[in-house]
Amino acid sequence: MIMSQGVVHPVEAPPLQTEGAANVPLPRVRMKDLQGMPGTVGGLVLRVCQLLFATVSLSVMATTSDFPSVTAFCYLVAAAGLQSLWSLVLAIVDAYALLVGRRLHNSRIVSLFAVGDGVTSTLTFAAACASAGITVLIGNDLGACGRNHCTEFEAATAMAFLSWFTAFPSFLLSFWSLASR
Repeated sequence: MIMSQGVVHPVEAPPLQTEGAANVPLPRVRMKDLQGMPGTVGGLVLRVCQLLFATVSLSVMATTSDFPSVTAFCYLVAAAGLQSLWSLVLAIVDAYALLVGRRLHNSRIVSLFAVGDGVTSTLTFAAACASAGITVLIGNDLGACGRNHCTEFEAATAMAFLSWFTAFPSFLLSFWSLASR
């Protein structure tokens, strides 16, 4: 049996310290904060947009009288409600971090943000897709828009998609912030 040999790659030696700075540790290099990451102005704007779009989607869908008869619409209401609560809490955290002048670099907090953003954005996207399918079925295939609230269903679905379009970048930037440590 022929096995390959391990290869040794040369590694650059760390810089030598001068005599006066023998016990001074080298500074750590951190990634520059990108707008949209937790604790930045862009992150706060994304959170407020998520909250706005999810709340509008939730309120439009909940004001129709026949949304409980379709499971996908109930799922949209639940996902939009969860997205609204999550976005509100994180918008408050982002606003507090901006007011105090602190950056959110704690790995536990950022990992919580990344997981929560991933879960809520996936739920919102799935609910919006399911509601869009039912809306197309009611409007185009069955031709029953006269008896249903097609415009309200379409508006709520569009707002859910807009909420996802602002939630997904928050997830990506939180995940990037976590992965760049």
